[in-house]
Amino acid sequence: MTTLLLSLLLALAQSALPGVRPLPAPLSVVRWWDPPPTPYAAGHRGVDLSAPVGTELRAVAAGRVHHAGPVAGRGVLSLTLPNGLRTTYEPVRPLVTEGEQVTAGQVVAVLTEGSHCPEPCLHWGLLAGEVYLNPLTLLPRPTPRLLPTESTGT
Repeated sequence: MTTLLLSLLLALAQSALPGVRPLPAPLSVVRWWDPPPTPYAAGHRGVDLSAPVGTELRAVAAGRVHHAGPVAGRGVLSLTLPNGLRTTYEPVRPLVTEGEQVTAGQVVAVLTEGSHCPEPCLHWGLLAGEVYLNPLTLLPRPTPRLLPTESTGT
């Protein structure tokens, strides 16, 4: 994939989405996004976020439920967003059904056991067509704040 196309896909991921977190703050990344060098090579096509089993998961943006059910023995939820991107959540017990419209921040699933992490975690993914992107790009950027310097009193 060309660098230009990847840059356009990343810009699409960051455009016009509200940036709701899938889990309550603060997010704790267990394993970072590590894209494979080719479509069929090994890599980590999402991020793993630490959370206890039973944690409620939220839709990061408004969209439509693409899939809600088991895949290879694990509960999976995928949502198609208005810009055509698709987010994935696993292992989960979906609380929504295929075709249903969801709103940004809506509780859409509950984290279950069965992750590939040493501790319970959410594997959160982002796709543009068949291309995996870093889902952390959907989150709001922190706002820089200037702090006053301490006065020495002189």
